Amino acid sequence: MKTIHLLGLCGSLRKASSNAVILRTLATELVPARIHLRLHSLHDLPLYNGDVDGGDVPAAVLALRDAVEHAEGVILGTPEYSHGMSGVMKNALDWLSGPNFKSPLKGKPTITFTATPAFTGGTRAQQQLHETLWAMQAELVAYPQIIIADVDAKICDGRLWDESARQFLANGVSALEERVRDAAPATLTWA
Repeated sequence: MKTIHLLGLCGSLRKASSNAVILRTLATELVPARIHLRLHSLHDLPLYNGDVDGGDVPAAVLALRDAVEHAEGVILGTPEYSHGMSGVMKNALDWLSGPNFKSPLKGKPTITFTATPAFTGGTRAQQQLHETLWAMQAELVAYPQIIIADVDAKICDGRLWDESARQFLANGVSALEERVRDAAPATLTWA
């Protein structure tokens, strides 16, 4: 079976980011061997500036766009700050939407998750994130919202250990894999 190449983006720059821990747990423990999940850092991404978008685009932006372009599917994880997605995630999506709305996310199978210490688990950030992805014409994979509430109690020793959260997240990745495989062009074989 062909390996599926997925890209993970974390909307937090914190060293001890729960969302980064979850993405690393996914990449090292939860995705099956037939999936390769590569994590791409947003730490060096400058603030969006339309004056340079399409001209002298910063190297970090080009690297991000290239990573998304070459991925077959994308997983976005973000905390919820002030009832919305993080500025880090919004900034990355702004860079990915241009220039002229020619986004490498357009038509790309995508799933999202939010993880917060709050009991809401980031549902408001999820809504805002989905609204932005719809505007960019990313293909949101049909799967229930992946929200991980009370995340601090579900992470220990640098990994997501809560079995129900792990299973729900792994099932979301399976839905993403299925969509990627369904979208792949059929290979012709001759008898």
